[in-house]
Amino acid sequence: MDQAFVTVASELRDGNLVCIFPEGKLTSDGNMNVFRPGMTRILNETPVPVVPMAISGLWNSMFTRAEKVAWRRLPRKLFAKITVSAGPPVAAKDAAPEAMRQKVLELRGAEL
Repeated sequence: MDQAFVTVASELRDGNLVCIFPEGKLTSDGNMNVFRPGMTRILNETPVPVVPMAISGLWNSMFTRAEKVAWRRLPRKLFAKITVSAGPPVAAKDAAPEAMRQKVLELRGAEL
């Protein structure tokens, strides 16, 4: 885990984009989990703007965890509607985990 934080800091210092899932794990029920403190650790080490993003439509796709058995996850239709939404960048000083979670919830809307 410590090596992952070193790598993220190095990539950010080099000007590269780094995408993280601040919940720390995939949802088991379709609801967004609480954001973990890793994001704060990253921003304390390397303060950069944060772009909130949301992925919608996975819960009813073949990537869902709603079905425990893999063969039951097979697509119900040929093209599932999965969307990725992005908001405006947020300054590192304003990117507290709960504030960012709220922004992601807003981007995601009511869709699971």
